[in-house]
Amino acid sequence: MNIATPQLSSRLPRVGATIFSTMSALAQAHGAVNLGQGFPDFDCDPALVEAVHQAMRSGHNQYPPMPGVLALREAVAAKLLTTHGHSYCPDREITITAGATQAILTALLAIVHPGDEVMVLEPCYDSYAPNIELAGGVVVRVPLDPHSFRPNFQHIHAALSPRTRAIIINTPHNPSATTWTAEEMQSLAELLRNTHVLLISDEVYEHMVFDGADHQSVARFPELAARSLVISSFGKTFHVTGWKVAYVAAPASISAEFRKVHQYTVFSVNTPMQIGLARYLADPRPYLELPAFYQRKRDRFRAGLATSRLRLLPCSGSYFQCIDYQNLSRGSELPDKEFCQWLTREVGVAAIPISAFHTLPEHQAEARQAKIIRFCFAKQDQTLDRALALLREL
Repeated sequence: MNIATPQLSSRLPRVGATIFSTMSALAQAHGAVNLGQGFPDFDCDPALVEAVHQAMRSGHNQYPPMPGVLALREAVAAKLLTTHGHSYCPDREITITAGATQAILTALLAIVHPGDEVMVLEPCYDSYAPNIELAGGVVVRVPLDPHSFRPNFQHIHAALSPRTRAIIINTPHNPSATTWTAEEMQSLAELLRNTHVLLISDEVYEHMVFDGADHQSVARFPELAARSLVISSFGKTFHVTGWKVAYVAAPASISAEFRKVHQYTVFSVNTPMQIGLARYLADPRPYLELPAFYQRKRDRFRAGLATSRLRLLPCSGSYFQCIDYQNLSRGSELPDKEFCQWLTREVGVAAIPISAFHTLPEHQAEARQAKIIRFCFAKQDQTLDRALALLREL
């Protein structure tokens, strides 16, 4: 008897291993300094770990409420009011999620019906388009300005249609490290004013905005807040990306639909970490001091390459730095993906090609020829210095 596994028709036929997994594996194989994947190589505050330990020892080890531990939702609401001036109801408008990626997928599953259009501004985080497709939506790709990576509102306006259900925006932006201005947020509010379009605002790097600037959350703008799901990440803010804990803030009617999907995907998020995070948030200093912490790392990295032939693009937020390598005497002839592979094998530093943040083949081809790559500087100083020494040899 022949036994065969039934053949599947893939829901995501164009998706393979992510570039982050590929480049991290290549870095490990060649012993390279990994400035590719976006996670810190240093520990979090021991006080946060102790807060979680205390929660475990105190017996907080069973299911929490589906929308999250109330104390954590209250702490999030208080933080949003203090930092952005918008009042969210902890009971009805804040939901704790298993990371920001789950939050984005759940948001799309909750609001998108088959055939609805969802706009993304490319280059963008690589989960957006597959998540839209899994929800049955149609991805509408609008390019950011290719030189500045800023939103082009004429292009956004032209892409709006009666089928547009939502727009996903991201500030501070991954991969370009740009941040939206208050004027750009106002322009978006004016553009959407007479529409029913919803907004998913990915703000996981909200506490990494530099040079004295304020993070322009959509929560600061009442017109936008009324139509938005605002997503942020404790993992990014407190250097615990492996914990996968985030939150979504949205008006009560939108949150109700979000929670309908949330309860049938993950239902809830692990209890002791929620208790620990709630206690840790009582002191605002860790997230208020984060911009200066990462600005020092940004400045160290930029200063280390200032005399090199690598051209540094502006970095106003996040923990990423984009580089133009066209002026190098070695490797500059290579498209960005091949250059990153060469850089990892031959120089010993791993980076991510910008083309990986595009999904259309023609946009990927344009990005590959632009010769821009992304480094992550959320690393120990000795890690950055080791990478800088290798990169300066170029």
